[in-house]
Amino acid sequence: MDIQELHAQNREAWDAAAIAYEKQIEADIEFLRRGGKNFCPPEFSFLDGLEDWCNRAIHLQCAGGTDTLSLWNHGAHEVVGVDISERMIGCGRRKSAALNAPATWHACDVLNTPNELDGTADLVYTGRGALCWVHDLDAWAAVVHRLLKPGGRLYIYEGHPVTWVWDEETDHLKLSEEWGDYFHKGQLSSEGWPDTYMTEEELGGKAQPTKYETHRTVAQLINPILGAGLQLDRLEEHPDEFYDAFPNLPTEIKQRLPNTISLLISKP
Repeated sequence: MDIQELHAQNREAWDAAAIAYEKQIEADIEFLRRGGKNFCPPEFSFLDGLEDWCNRAIHLQCAGGTDTLSLWNHGAHEVVGVDISERMIGCGRRKSAALNAPATWHACDVLNTPNELDGTADLVYTGRGALCWVHDLDAWAAVVHRLLKPGGRLYIYEGHPVTWVWDEETDHLKLSEEWGDYFHKGQLSSEGWPDTYMTEEELGGKAQPTKYETHRTVAQLINPILGAGLQLDRLEEHPDEFYDAFPNLPTEIKQRLPNTISLLISKP
């Protein structure tokens, strides 16, 4: 399959996943109304002082929009959410309307992010399981470059690439039979969503679409960004998780591993 076909298949999978997000809309609105910020601890130092420097934040692959609107709660003056799933964007629209938030939403493939946004972003934000669904990172990095103002920043908070190699079910470190090659090339497919992310009940018990992921090394993540003319300012690796990927692995082992990674990038 070509890139468009892979992304179209993933759109179907995320439309299915939106069922669970739609059930959380009212709870998310209340969380945001109370000033909630749906970030992981390592993210805060990278997003410090948004009220002073961020007029517009664009969140690529924004899903249901809670994280997008958290950027507004954290100080961004205006936020824009972009996601391939119309149903996910619908969640974001309902939340921002209820909060009277300065938010704009675009339902499209991230690679087709509207040109009307070019050169308007002080911050492009993405991560937490987003980039594995993008199958052309060179094209993605070019989109980020055109969205950012000169001097604008890209912040990525993602699962560390090495986490892909481990078996998620065992109580010790063991290479996954399916995913356990750090240098795997090409797409990996799976059907439906794991219970750790979404239950069968939430998904309605229906047959779920096949979805496609591309797993990358740290170098394969960074080099397209540099190739697009952006500048890497800071890289940090964290023991923190953004979801419980290894529920049976003792905490003392998990905390010795890099579970997430932060990349702070700027446009010269």
